[in-house]
Formats: sequence, structure tokens, C-alpha cells
Amino acid sequence: MAAFAPRECVASNLRTVRVIRPFRYGLCAVVVLLVSCANLLAQDEATPRLQASHRTNIGAAIADSIRLLAIEHGTRIAFQEKTRRELSGPFFKDYVRSIRWPKQWEDTDPWWVNYIGHPIHGAAAGLIWIDHGAQGDVPLGDKRYWSSRGRATAYAAIYSLQFEIGPFSEASIGNVGMRPETTGWVDHVVTPAGAFAVLIVEDALDRYFIRWLERHVTNSTVRGIVRVLFSPARTMANTAQRKTPWHRADRPLRP
Repeated sequence: MAAFAPRECVASNLRTVRVIRPFRYGLCAVVVLLVSCANLLAQDEATPRLQASHRTNIGAAIADSIRLLAIEHGTRIAFQEKTRRELSGPFFKDYVRSIRWPKQWEDTDPWWVNYIGHPIHGAAAGLIWIDHGAQGDVPLGDKRYWSSRGRATAYAAIYSLQFEIGPFSEASIGNVGMRPETTGWVDHVVTPAGAFAVLIVEDALDRYFIRWLERHVTNSTVRGIVRVLFSPARTMANTAQRKTPWHRADRPLRP
């Protein structure tokens, strides 16, 4: 019996590899497809900036949101062993089983993920909507500001719902929700509500702190680091829109 044990282990491992490898390849293909769809939907970035916009560029907003999804899910796969563990198995069957009506407030994520991470990624989606909106990035203090951030929050709620249970979601990629305790109302409520707060806080920091610092500091490295550290949602949105993380549409990094 002992003589056959190694062979049995090798055979078992080979069967596991045969099952998991196709799904990993398939998942890589999904990520590539997401990015490809984003590139197909995207329009010339300079066009809405040069022309007087009278309506929201929905196609460009969706394209950049898809790119943001690809970045987030790629990060999950790279750093979360629990996500990689769920990549094998019947995709559609497991996906359907993972979509459920939450029965509690909390899920199994750490508090900083639910109450810091999710609001930031929701605000990033909201900023993508703002950047492609008819009004553009309305500054804090403008009479249109609150309605602009309200629409961005609504878009963040839609983005959050897709991120949780949509076709390219935690439910489909990683099967979050298959176990009842892994899903809760916290993400559906805190993400858009927190996104609204993050948008306002980042706008205030940019207006009253970052701009003040940039009037006194000419070192572009320091200015870039401060922009990234104090505007995490804007940094994520910039990256998804293929801009530098420290980009600001109304002023260059270097004085």
C-alpha cells in the first residue's frame, strides 16, 4: 500500500491541475476581454475636453469602469488566496449559487475593507462618471456641486451592485456569497454612502490643503506623492482612465 501512495498523490495532483488550469486560463481570458471591451468602447480622450459637452459620454464612462473592474479583480486574484481557491468548478452553477439575498449586515471582510476600501472604490467609479459627465468636474462651492456629486453617488451604487453580484463580480470571480456568511448589506449600503463622503472629503482636501501646499512647494515628486496619498479615489480613477495617478485636469504637476 505504501508503495502506491506516492503514485496516488501524483495522480490526484495531476487531476487537480487539469481541473484548475483551464479555469485559470479562462479567467485570464475574461480579464483580457474586459480590458479589450474597455478599449473598444473608449473614445478619444481629448474629444470631450476640447468640445463643449452637452451630455454625458456614457460609452467612455462604461469603458473606464470596465477597466477599473479589471484592475480590482486582477488585484483580488493576485493577492487573495481564497479567491484563487474558488476559480475551479462549474462557473455558471457556482455563480448562480453565489447570488443571494443578504440576511445580515456584516460579511466576513475586515472593517477597513468594508468601511474604507469600498467607499474609496465607489468614489473612484463616481469620479469616472464625473469626468465624462456633461458638466465635467464641478468645483466645490459651485451651485451645481451637490447635484453633480449626487449623480456620481448614484453611479457608484450601480457600479457597486455590479461589483458584488454582476457578470464580472465577486460572486462570479471567487464565488463570494456561496457561503451565506460572506455576504451582507454592508457593501450595498456603505459603498455608495461612503463614496459620497469620500468625494466631498477629497474635494475639500484638494481645495484647502493640496492646492495650498502646491503654492509653497515646487518639487514635483513631493507634489505628486501628496496628490496620490490624499486622493486615493482620484488616483484609482486616473489609473482606470489611463492617466498618471497624480493627474489633475485643471493644473499640471510641475509649476
